[in-house]
Amino acid sequence: MTTLDANSQTLSRFLADHPRLTVLTGAGISAASGIPTYRDHTGNWQSRTPIQHQDFIKEGSTRQRYWARSWYGWPLIRDAQPNAAHFALLALERAGQIESLITQNVDGLHARAGSQLAIDLHGRVDRVRCLDCAVFFHRQDVQEQLAADNEWPAITSDSPRPDGDWDIPDYIIKAVHPPQCQKCGGTLMPDVVFFGGSVARSKVAKCLDAVAASNALLVVGSSLTVYSGFRFCRHANKLGVPIGIINTGPTRADELALMSITDDAAAVLQSVIQPLTASTDKSADK
Repeated sequence: MTTLDANSQTLSRFLADHPRLTVLTGAGISAASGIPTYRDHTGNWQSRTPIQHQDFIKEGSTRQRYWARSWYGWPLIRDAQPNAAHFALLALERAGQIESLITQNVDGLHARAGSQLAIDLHGRVDRVRCLDCAVFFHRQDVQEQLAADNEWPAITSDSPRPDGDWDIPDYIIKAVHPPQCQKCGGTLMPDVVFFGGSVARSKVAKCLDAVAASNALLVVGSSLTVYSGFRFCRHANKLGVPIGIINTGPTRADELALMSITDDAAAVLQSVIQPLTASTDKSADK
């Protein structure tokens, strides 16, 4: 028996024993879509210091840095496509196995795959909001505004970073005019929770309630190093809700987990959805 076969059997038993899941996904699930992760498979940080929430609010130079780097990096997010892991979870959702899906990612790939349940814990990078008048804009419209208001020299480096960031020379950053709200002239900010920012209490409460109402919490593609996601594992453990984990490396919640699979999430998930979806199809035909 191969490792994949063994892991598939383990996951199949977990799914059979826990038919109503809350799923929590992290950056690892989007890596196969070409979106870099902040951490490697062992959980170690592999990028430069990310934008901090208060720095973006207070410092014009931070906003210059964000929008300059994002101008080069946004097309990677815009054009990314859901991968096999996203579609496997979608199949479980449509089979009635998933009741809530919490994602720490801001790429919107679960929704793009077709999920109707995705809760974007940290927001969506394809939305931009005005901090002054609260109007929302589509990120592509802001891209066009940036293109019209600035000169964008070609760069030779191919250095994508997580969440639509891109490594570019400082001289480009210093020359950029950040976009302004087309309604009031106010400050624009991506509709995401930067590091150091806080997730809305109402959204956290919704996710905690989902965990409490489920048979189990299944974590996919997250090391759970950041407390924002780990809190749901602590909550599940406190309530006696079983935890299952599928990740390529160790996680912060391994000691709390009933099931921990160290493998590629897409491969393991794909291997178990066929009998589930086949059963759903047969039921629909009756």
